[in-house]
Amino acid sequence: MTAESFLTLRGRHFAYRDSGGSGPVVLALHGHFGRGRIFAPLAAALAPRYRVVALDQRGHGLSDNGGEFTPDAYVADAAAFLTALDLAPAAVAGHSMGGVVALLLARRHPGLVNSLVIVDSTVLNEEPETHPVLDVSDWPRHAPTREALGAAIEARGVPDAGYFLDSAVESDEGWSLLFDPAEMMASQHAFTGDHSADWTASRQPALLLRGGDSFLLTPGTARRMTEERANTRLREFPGCGHWLYADDPDGFAAEVGTFLDDVRTRR
Repeated sequence: MTAESFLTLRGRHFAYRDSGGSGPVVLALHGHFGRGRIFAPLAAALAPRYRVVALDQRGHGLSDNGGEFTPDAYVADAAAFLTALDLAPAAVAGHSMGGVVALLLARRHPGLVNSLVIVDSTVLNEEPETHPVLDVSDWPRHAPTREALGAAIEARGVPDAGYFLDSAVESDEGWSLLFDPAEMMASQHAFTGDHSADWTASRQPALLLRGGDSFLLTPGTARRMTEERANTRLREFPGCGHWLYADDPDGFAAEVGTFLDDVRTRR
């Protein structure tokens, strides 16, 4: 994928990465604390037959901080992004929080979305089904080194800070997180709840991917999401966790590519 490009939408600056080419578009949406570049391996695996465009969502990566962090705001951003770059209709792949944005986008703007890939995201994002909020309220914004920043995060109960350190950059203050912990707390709380009605209301072909060791999407909810929504298939990745695209990048890309090829053939 290219390095970040930038555009202004709805009074806010956004960063994104684009694999380019003339193939059908896949809009890729990361989860909380992430950034678009996590989809670079997927883009490489799907090239040249698909063009993967990965957005840094509001408050993440190199996109602007500040403002509202509601599902409505994220969905409006994604719709404006697809429209501004003339990318629609697109397949939309979303991981975790990005999966909720994707399913909401599919319901509210069906003309922009031709298919869905929901990656370890749940419609039942509430207690006791799962623990929807990771408390990052006291996380440091800066540390003298990348290693020190990772150690500070792990000292707060995170077994492996690697995912979060992908959103760390070197600055005049040492190493800094791109996301603001207070904003991420607000965003996580805003996404808490039952999104089942929005999930079942859309009609686009959908692929639901679940990590076998996921802490977010339970086996029962994954089955229910598949059974209650027409035109949805479920694939599980044994031995993979919530970040299954990183645990099994080849298998992840193969499943996504096969699904997109099937949808394309049927159309």
